[in-house]
Amino acid sequence: MRMRPSLKAAVVGLTAALALGTLGTPAQATDPDPTAALNALLNPSLEDPVIALLPAFPMPYRPYNGPICASGDPQCIVDVIAEMKARLAPEAASCDHDAIFGLAYLRVTENVKAAADNGYFHDRKWLTQIDAVFAKKYFDTMDAWTAGNKTSVPHAWRIALQASDDRTMSGLGDFMLNMNAHINNDFPYVLEQVGLTAADGTTHKPDHNAYNDRLDSLYHPVFDEEAARFDPMFNKFDIGPVDDLVVSTIMRGWREMVWRHAEALAATRNIPLLRNAIQKEIEEYAAGQAQFIKLIPIFLAASSKNRDAFCSTHHG
Repeated sequence: MRMRPSLKAAVVGLTAALALGTLGTPAQATDPDPTAALNALLNPSLEDPVIALLPAFPMPYRPYNGPICASGDPQCIVDVIAEMKARLAPEAASCDHDAIFGLAYLRVTENVKAAADNGYFHDRKWLTQIDAVFAKKYFDTMDAWTAGNKTSVPHAWRIALQASDDRTMSGLGDFMLNMNAHINNDFPYVLEQVGLTAADGTTHKPDHNAYNDRLDSLYHPVFDEEAARFDPMFNKFDIGPVDDLVVSTIMRGWREMVWRHAEALAATRNIPLLRNAIQKEIEEYAAGQAQFIKLIPIFLAASSKNRDAFCSTHHG
């Protein structure tokens, strides 16, 4: 069983259409700023109406009964942030390439907390549980890898973490590989576990979609901080706002696919044969995205030695 090829084609096709449309449209002779036209065309907000038109499939309410953040108390995110800081400190001190994602994930989680504190999400308890369970999945993966239990680590994560150990990717490449593994491989299981539907029968998808705009606000400052601390080339592929917008568009496509994979997991929860097929689809999709990332020149290490030498004096 393959996972909704028409949906996958739609998401991938939308991203490609935006990119190809941008590249194929000549700048107006009267336009004093060529990047303005590029910005207008390659804008992730163009994707939002399409994503909003893709309704959530009806799913029965299943209460979350997991052991992580069972109460949904806001303190859960505070605890996650504290653990992220504790884990990042030795990675940064040693210029471990895992620090790239450790820093980015910390900043995203801090942003989630700020958004939740300000009433950005409709269901704060659900969002808090999602955040805590999602982070625990990442912590467990990192602990397994560090302990040498590599066979227990999902394929996309093996690709990402081995690349970090081998220092074969640029900082931006490490960021993309880790984001792909955590989003595309881990997130569907987290959404299924915590639940796709509220007790009143309404879908949580609007809260899921709502975070896209919050992510947009993070790329530029996070990229700058990564460049200042770990890899000076991290933000050097900037042509106006285009690099941020490309990442935004990719993330929207990934996050939409994540929701659909979570629906498939929920729908096949009691059908082992079909569930195994969905799990295989998720693993292959995430690993395939990782292999594609490794083919893109700007994601490959330009000079790991220079990056590490810079990090040794700027990581603080």
